Amino acid sequence: MTSTSVARPDEVRRYNRSSLLRLLHVTGPCTRAVLATELGLNRSTIKTLVDGLAEAGVVEERVPRSGRAAAGRPSLLVLPQPQAAVVLAVDVQVEHVAIALVGLGGQILGRNRWNLHGRMGEPGEVITHVIESTQLLAADLGVRPVAAGISVPGVARRSDGHIHEAPNLRWHDVPLGELMSAGLGIPVTVGNDAEFGALAEHLRGVARGSDDMVFVSADVGVGGGVIAQGSSLRGGGGYVGEIGHMIVRPGGRPCYCGNVGCWETEIGEAALARALDLPDDSPRGAIVAELRLLGEAGTAGEQLAEFAEWLTLGLVSLVNVLGPELVVLGDLFAALPRPVLDAVGEQVRARSMVSRAVGGVRVVTSALGADVKLLGAAESAFEGVLDTV
Repeated sequence: MTSTSVARPDEVRRYNRSSLLRLLHVTGPCTRAVLATELGLNRSTIKTLVDGLAEAGVVEERVPRSGRAAAGRPSLLVLPQPQAAVVLAVDVQVEHVAIALVGLGGQILGRNRWNLHGRMGEPGEVITHVIESTQLLAADLGVRPVAAGISVPGVARRSDGHIHEAPNLRWHDVPLGELMSAGLGIPVTVGNDAEFGALAEHLRGVARGSDDMVFVSADVGVGGGVIAQGSSLRGGGGYVGEIGHMIVRPGGRPCYCGNVGCWETEIGEAALARALDLPDDSPRGAIVAELRLLGEAGTAGEQLAEFAEWLTLGLVSLVNVLGPELVVLGDLFAALPRPVLDAVGEQVRARSMVSRAVGGVRVVTSALGADVKLLGAAESAFEGVLDTV
């Protein structure tokens, strides 16, 4: 190793400090001994780092509740202080927008949500409402966000947050990142909603500990996010995850993207409504209620057989191409009756060559519910914050 490649002591300290904060942010309170083991650092280094962070108000040390009655001196827990670093998370969906102020450690400090109708769904209106709602919420909580992450159901350029296309929102060529950053006065990261869903499940959901996973969600559209070797997979220009537009049925239904027979036309919200003998434009609540009734009656497997086959077909292709160890189903897919989900998982394991090779890919449902994309947006904002706290 040449002298130019040797890190300076101050660079090492910053790296160690950032690594410690990331560990606390994702895993929660730890003792100094656990921090030393997880980070591979000696205890004196951990002491110096923790003491410095405590003095700056970024962490605190506290006696664990279970340790107060124990004999001897209990090990102190190091806890991140939520208000030491706060980010704004925004989840733009077709029918509503949700915002949250999220503190260090992933704690949601406050939130707001409003429905979109008429002009409220236009980009300028959404941007104005997000900025105004954020200012009010931050004032109520007495905090100031230092960065923002915005989840959008569309094709987003990660470098600058430019929305190339969000068809279900009827957005085209919207400089969302630039406009939001100027209005909020903070750095803004914009990403595809399914990409952020994958990030949230990887860090805080059922995919914790899985370095290779795929998140597949169904709302009005169908999207996917991929974690490969522990990091979000992003294509050229940051455009990736439009798995709903894989062609699975040549000669099938027209898709709004301009193609025919996209996967989304067979497993999206409208397709699920049709499978349930409901109108294509049925509200989500009606779809979920019907799924619940089918599950209770024990007839879901028969009525949703064709829908499940199309879902299986696409998942088999994804597993064969991407080779994940885990597939996480979110949004409407998570509402499918358990027998249907189990049958789809069994079929994916049996019909995917890659799944057979690795001993069986698991297919599970999201653990984070409606907050999954909001939490993913928060984590995208924290990526640039933890190095500077």
